Amino acid sequence: MTNLLLLIPVALLLGLFGLIAFLWALKSGQFDDLDGAAHRILFDDDPPPPAAKPDIKKDLPST
Repeated sequence: MTNLLLLIPVALLLGLFGLIAFLWALKSGQFDDLDGAAHRILFDDDPPPPAAKPDIKKDLPST
């Protein structure tokens, strides 16, 4: 019985901590764009590699 007297306040504090964390995340805008991250992974944003310079030695006839 004494364990319940200790565990109930601990559970309430953990629940309150979870609620505060959720409200903080909601206020900081982490739930504003739920679909954007799912779509962003499909697109490649890396810049294209620079065009290869023509190799002059390769184009000259061998002697």
